[in-house]
Amino acid sequence: MIAETVCSAVSAAGLGIAVVTAYRRRFLAAARIAAYSLVPLGLVMAGVVDWLADTAFSPTAWAGFGVLGLSWVLFATTRTVERRRGGTRKERKAARPEAVAPGASAPSLGQGARPAARPAPASRGGDDFSDIEAILKKHGI
Repeated sequence: MIAETVCSAVSAAGLGIAVVTAYRRRFLAAARIAAYSLVPLGLVMAGVVDWLADTAFSPTAWAGFGVLGLSWVLFATTRTVERRRGGTRKERKAARPEAVAPGASAPSLGQGARPAARPAPASRGGDDFSDIEAILKKHGI
């Protein structure tokens, strides 16, 4: 009973603020304030406030929320363990092979010989820094 009265008073106060805002020719803001102020009244009329009050003071409802929380924790834990192990989900899609580029050979399993490092290209003298010099000259440096 008190919750309904409080929600009605909040709605009435919000509608009063919306009227004052509309009087100041801020119609968009007034419409938004009116919309927010009608929410508590709508919740009272829909019976949500009664349901929440009954739920808040019901030990059975709190036990139900506890069971739901426990089931969520168990579900999340099993998913985490499953992902760390790499099991199920059809045994991780039958132990997927490594992704390889279409034109590449299959990945080697052993310690293969590393290819020799490519020799550095011969320097072309001043051509390497010609672009940098042009930028510096452009900025007067």
